[in-house]
Amino acid sequence: MKITSVNNELVKETAKLLQKKYRTEYFLLEGEKCVEEAINTGIIIKYLFVEENSQFFKNIKNRIETTSTILSKISSTTTAPNAVAVGEKVKYKWLNTFRRVLLLENIKDAGNLGTIIRTAAAFNIDAIILYGDTVDLYNPKTVRSSVGNLWKIPIFEIQDINFLKDKFVNFEKIATLPKSDDSILLNDFKSPEKFLLMFGSEADGLTSELKDFATKNLTIKMTPKVESLNLSISCGIILYNLFSK
Repeated sequence: MKITSVNNELVKETAKLLQKKYRTEYFLLEGEKCVEEAINTGIIIKYLFVEENSQFFKNIKNRIETTSTILSKISSTTTAPNAVAVGEKVKYKWLNTFRRVLLLENIKDAGNLGTIIRTAAAFNIDAIILYGDTVDLYNPKTVRSSVGNLWKIPIFEIQDINFLKDKFVNFEKIATLPKSDDSILLNDFKSPEKFLLMFGSEADGLTSELKDFATKNLTIKMTPKVESLNLSISCGIILYNLFSK
């Protein structure tokens, strides 16, 4: 199949997925590597747009050869990727076997979210909870930043504190905070068998609701000359330490 007109109805419908309100069932995958990782992980591909005469995934159903102009129209990147796919969202079930869970509250930066997902997958986190007003999981920048790891770990969008109280009764609930009188330095912290590790927004940190819910407070020791670290950097440092102990 080939499409060369930017006014084609399928092109228009695909371009709508650049907006969050249209990403109810499907989302965009941009670039060959991202599409390949998704396919290898079992993501259902509804449509795949590729450059004309491309040899990329010639056996994919609903493969559409098209122009760089159309690839630009249906992509969020400055330079048109050589492939854009429409993927079906994954729905996960909560499992009682989850023991190492990461919670992200009110995260606003899509790049940070994607990087944290990639890091969590690298350090054996069982599941991720997106809590509160967090950026859309299927934001194209989040998908790109996760570098194909978005589908390697179950991710849940939760708004209810009662869900947390029910599921994490026997877990150590760890709030990551700036230094305070009752916080434990990361170097002195021993990784518990079951934990919920909580990170707050880039600007404001965790809300009082989750601070009160926590059973332990955790802080990264660093020079007083620096006030704070980038959220994804902080997450990486802590996950590495917990994973390696």
